Amino acid sequence: MPNILAPSPKLPRHWLAVLLLAPAVALAAAAGAAGPEVRVVRATPQSVAVGFEFDGVVEPVKQSTVSAQASGRVVQLAVTAGDRVRAGQLLATIDDRESQTGLQRSQAQVAQADAELRNAQAHARRTRELQAKGFVSRAALDTAEASLKAAQAARDQAAAGQRQSALAQGFTRVTAPYDGWVRETLVQAGDLAVPGKPIVTLYAPLPLRAVVHVPMSRGAAARAASDVEVRVPAGNGGGAWIKPVQREILPVADSVAQTLEWRLELPAAVAGQLAPGQQVRVRFSGSQSVRMLVPSGAVLRRGELTAVYVAAPQGGFVLKAVRLGADHGAAGVEVVAGLRPEDQVAVDPVRAGLAGARAAR
Repeated sequence: MPNILAPSPKLPRHWLAVLLLAPAVALAAAAGAAGPEVRVVRATPQSVAVGFEFDGVVEPVKQSTVSAQASGRVVQLAVTAGDRVRAGQLLATIDDRESQTGLQRSQAQVAQADAELRNAQAHARRTRELQAKGFVSRAALDTAEASLKAAQAARDQAAAGQRQSALAQGFTRVTAPYDGWVRETLVQAGDLAVPGKPIVTLYAPLPLRAVVHVPMSRGAAARAASDVEVRVPAGNGGGAWIKPVQREILPVADSVAQTLEWRLELPAAVAGQLAPGQQVRVRFSGSQSVRMLVPSGAVLRRGELTAVYVAAPQGGFVLKAVRLGADHGAAGVEVVAGLRPEDQVAVDPVRAGLAGARAAR
């Protein structure tokens, strides 16, 4: 095999020396180049409110399952999931031929009762005149007046039947009970509708509430908590802790899960940024305690690794694995283990990981 370091007869020896020294010169230049300066903060213990947290779910305060009140096939489904509806807007139409026939029958019964009532009124009037002249007995007048009262009752009964038939006819048009959004449609055109069968699920966009299930073992501590806060996710991956405007605790525990349901109504300004079904975090806090905090943005998460960059005494940064505790929002996140109080933590872990990075003075 030929020696690749042997000088070529066509290449001068001083060029060979330059080629051999070029990598070393480049490495020396890279080592001497100044890396980025990264701002650091001292990991200092701070007094924060401590407590416990649970996962919660956002749900609308007003939500309804609109069901059929008449029998028949669904002729038309006028909405789809995600549609916005107004109070009284048509949601679905049920075949109304049977109810229409019943309405016509009741109208005919009203007309018959009106005719019988007019006849009874005329007969009673003539009987009174004849009884006043002495041509008929008092018993005949009593019979005529009784027939008049019976005809009036029959007329009232027929009118009530007509109103009932008209009401049943109206049940074939399923309408929205309030302004809201269609969450789910539960039938299709052609399905058979019967009284009580769900047609559409609606919800009002506001107000919203966070629902959290607190274990019975923590029930007393949750009631004694001085602050109850809901962590609302933000678009940048962070979040903010907000206080609910109203809280409600159901007095009955879940017999299987052994939990109590807490309903926390959210402010309208925050609720407009959330969607039903979204997961949130609920914190019950009480007493103050000293915890070591670092900014949330200083934490580097890579798979199962959770770490921060700490300024080294000899310069640069070293990566330290840490174990985190509760997130206190703008105040920072707790570091349970992995840091010392004198450690200087890089605020920007991405820049701190670059070659030559150093702490800003």
